[in-house]
Amino acid sequence: MRALVKLGGSLLDDTGSRLRLARELAAVQASGVELVVVHGGGKQMTRFLAERGVESRFVGGLRVSTPEVIDAVLKVFAGSVNHELVSAFVAAGARAVGLSGIDAALVEAEILREDLGAVGKVTRANAELLRLLTGHGYLPVVACVAGDRAGRVYNVNADQMAVACARGFEAGKLLFLTDVDGVRGADGAVLPGLTAAAALELIRSGVAVGGMQAKLTAAVAAVRDGVGEVSIAPGGEPGAAARLLAGEPLGTRIVAE
Repeated sequence: MRALVKLGGSLLDDTGSRLRLARELAAVQASGVELVVVHGGGKQMTRFLAERGVESRFVGGLRVSTPEVIDAVLKVFAGSVNHELVSAFVAAGARAVGLSGIDAALVEAEILREDLGAVGKVTRANAELLRLLTGHGYLPVVACVAGDRAGRVYNVNADQMAVACARGFEAGKLLFLTDVDGVRGADGAVLPGLTAAAALELIRSGVAVGGMQAKLTAAVAAVRDGVGEVSIAPGGEPGAAARLLAGEPLGTRIVAE
């Protein structure tokens, strides 16, 4: 089985949480799953910028990426956050390799919108490197930074980065492990399952907004483009990834029509 796990929210900001997740995901890989991890780090990024007097501005939930922000993206996403996570995996016994989309043109992008600066829209995922690494027992850990053939660097939404890598890697399952219990309906209850059409209706009706809207949009794109299923689930639950891969109900499962 091939699977991709996207880690985000406060899960990466706490050392204990990071080490626990690394142990659990290392055990999943050791069980025979070909695994890739993609991560964000928005909270760490906002803190890093604030400490340097740089204001974080968002348009439609996306961080406006000036040259100062791109410099921070490389230092935080592809630097401290990526290497802290890789170190946690190594401590858990995994042969983790830290990457960004820039490496070997793993993920290529172009400008999404001029008013957002260097925020990237993924144009291509070249997953040969991921298959090469996982096929030899390595665990790729990918930061949400992309590039292009002209040497430009882009800040890419981590959910979109995960979808691009999952499609290229031909993952059967994509897991969004986050700090929420799942997707909530209009009554506030967690929905155990959604079709792509039902997920889009939650967005259209205004029930899913902000970060959840972004996750559902990414999930729909994934299942409609060949990923077997997507789960949005609480990464704080012990053994969440193994339980989801075993088919246990947890969080919200999204499938195609």
